[in-house]
Amino acid sequence: MSSLRHVEQCIANQQAFKALNAFIPQTTGHGCALEAARRIDQATIPNQKASPLRGRLIAVKDNICTLGGPTTCGSKILKGFRSPFNAHVVNRLEDAGAILTGKTNLDEFGMGSHSTHSIFGAVHNFRAEDGKPLSAGGSSGGSAVAVATDQCWAALGTDTGGSVRLPATYTGVVGFKPSYGLVSRYGVIAYANSLDTVGVLASKSTIAKQVFDQIRGPDNRDPTSISSGTLQRIDKLITARDYQADGQSLRIGVPSEYNIAELEPIVRATWLKAIQSLEGKGHLVLPVSLPATKLALSAYYVIAPAEASSNLAKYDGVRYGNPASENEFPGNVLYATTRGEGLGDEVRKRILLGAYSLSASALDNYFLQAQRVRRLVQQDFDHVFALQNPLSSQHTQASEASRVDILLTPTAPSLPPTLASLANRSSVDTYRDDVLTVPASLAGLPAMSVPIPIDFEKAGVDPIAAGSIGLQIIAQYGDDDLVFRVAEVLEQINQH
Repeated sequence: MSSLRHVEQCIANQQAFKALNAFIPQTTGHGCALEAARRIDQATIPNQKASPLRGRLIAVKDNICTLGGPTTCGSKILKGFRSPFNAHVVNRLEDAGAILTGKTNLDEFGMGSHSTHSIFGAVHNFRAEDGKPLSAGGSSGGSAVAVATDQCWAALGTDTGGSVRLPATYTGVVGFKPSYGLVSRYGVIAYANSLDTVGVLASKSTIAKQVFDQIRGPDNRDPTSISSGTLQRIDKLITARDYQADGQSLRIGVPSEYNIAELEPIVRATWLKAIQSLEGKGHLVLPVSLPATKLALSAYYVIAPAEASSNLAKYDGVRYGNPASENEFPGNVLYATTRGEGLGDEVRKRILLGAYSLSASALDNYFLQAQRVRRLVQQDFDHVFALQNPLSSQHTQASEASRVDILLTPTAPSLPPTLASLANRSSVDTYRDDVLTVPASLAGLPAMSVPIPIDFEKAGVDPIAAGSIGLQIIAQYGDDDLVFRVAEVLEQINQH
């Protein structure tokens, strides 16, 4: 298909699904995209192979900076802000000939699990239950819906505690979170620096892999980017491994702590069916234990708000953000008024929570304890994976016979809720939606949500309300390519 035809079809879908609110208004630039597609179709590329991204329409979450266009993070406080530069990942996409189609809607500053906390309104899932719109997941809900409804070929999101994987499972697409530091965060507006990761959403894993291969790599402008030397060490560890994923069996771990009481029966049944299918293909399935997983969610909701309270301090109406009024205020009044008017309820709540956990009276009991739990979560993963963690100097003593290559878990404990039902939920109930995605984020591991079709006759589920269940593949740090290989195996099983 020509680039022009591809872009025309995506633009037609953007118009048809405009009510889903996947894109930030006035950022799509249809005319520019069509003109770029025409130039690509007319151009020739001698003596080199064209990138698979060339001429493809890719959407970008609106907390990733793009030159000259609006970057709002879904917040009133950044209304009218235009970035003077592109994020590193945006430059990498443009270098490959990709066409950017616009900025996708999100929870304000990435804080939320259902893409409802945005000044542009909630993102709607294309599926509904009894006529009521369902949650698209968050915070990268706009990117997920755009991919699911063919409004773009692929989309970038950011994943802090599951913000790519949760929308992926709710909308039936592939959502990949790379190992922390493998993709540059330069130009990504921070929520929680030690957790934020640029991720990819696509209709299938092969497309996500093509995008990931283009945006991955070291960047000296990002201090958290993994160096070339560390990448070489990771490659050596993987090369020395005594198996090949293609053609030989894998050892697949099933963590008992992910089989929580809140797991809906249809989710548990789909998980079990996938496990049985992999066993039928000759792969070995082993039970494993990750004891600190039960503490991960609590630790995450101490660490992430603490980092957010520091990162968002700059939005005071002086350095960044729109001042509340042209009237002159004493400094502390200006700051309080600007932040009170410019930031939404959820963001203010997390800033207050984070500021408290960093206070002198609470630091030891909350923030430092949460960091200790984070280390325990990382150590649990290192104990079960056969591949040594390339960032760790400690060698775990677990038996090789009990170690695994990857973990397979559900992505979310339930099917997507209706948007209307979210109004009756407490904050704690909403935070629980991240319970299965947060552990991999705390440990910085690569993880992908892959949609598994539901057996509607056996499940008794309305196919209009849910088409698939997302299962999560987790691998050791740096073993991102293995995640993609296992995803392809799952996708092939689903086709039969």
